[in-house]
Amino acid sequence: MIHRFKASAFWRIAALALSLALVFSLAACSSTEETTDPEATVTEPVVEATKLVLASTTSTQDSGLFDVLIPAFEEAYPEYAVDVVAVGTGEALALGESKDADVLLVHAKASEEEFVANGFGTERHDVMYNDFIIVGPESDPAGIAGMTDAAAALTKISEAEATFVSRGDDSGTHTKELSIWAAADIEPAGDWYLSAGQGMGDVLKLADEKLGYTMSDRATYLNLMDTMDLVILAEGDAIMFNQYGVIPVVDATNMEGAQAFADWIVSAEGQAVIETYGVEKFGQPLFIPNAS
Repeated sequence: MIHRFKASAFWRIAALALSLALVFSLAACSSTEETTDPEATVTEPVVEATKLVLASTTSTQDSGLFDVLIPAFEEAYPEYAVDVVAVGTGEALALGESKDADVLLVHAKASEEEFVANGFGTERHDVMYNDFIIVGPESDPAGIAGMTDAAAALTKISEAEATFVSRGDDSGTHTKELSIWAAADIEPAGDWYLSAGQGMGDVLKLADEKLGYTMSDRATYLNLMDTMDLVILAEGDAIMFNQYGVIPVVDATNMEGAQAFADWIVSAEGQAVIETYGVEKFGQPLFIPNAS
């Protein structure tokens, strides 16, 4: 009896040991499979993005274009993180001169070409265009509705001494406005002429509050028109053409990134982003790509 008990106990212990061995063996196999799984050991390389300072206009930013353009560029070039500084064209060019910007996207072609000629920019290329418009209250106290002669429209506003809000900030829009006053042989001054010293979006809001007129790029106006009562009153003059250009800055902090952005925005990929912006909402692009 004692021998049978000892034999039985022996086999029970042997079975338990065998079971434990099997468990440990399976665990070891599982661990080996997990560590040798190719998918488990592959890690995506981390791209460290360097800052790229883009100095551009408030009109370009207020139009909403950068909300789609910058992410598209950063997806194509993840090694760069774009920092947009939205100011007037004059200030953007000054930032380029002081090397506080790497690349410029602005709209005062004569000033841009002078910037490059003076050795501050490596080159300049056309990127896109739209046009300027004169907007004002629907009541239109100066009676300019439907006019296609911009100088004549400003003349009527001046004669009526109707409130006109100017950018007054040495921007591309302000430069264009002053050239049209000059074409009309008028030096605007008086209580009716307000120099805001602000960006395009803020100037449109101020003109709306004052029931006054202003000159805007079409893209910014269309992007903001649902927030105000201003309407388009004068448009279609060839002098209101609004060309944008891109310029990498000489000896910029991030010259490689500046050149990459300049090359990309005039490429088929960059131009396609510009061409489609605004089509879904407005039925037309807010900018027409024309890279050169």
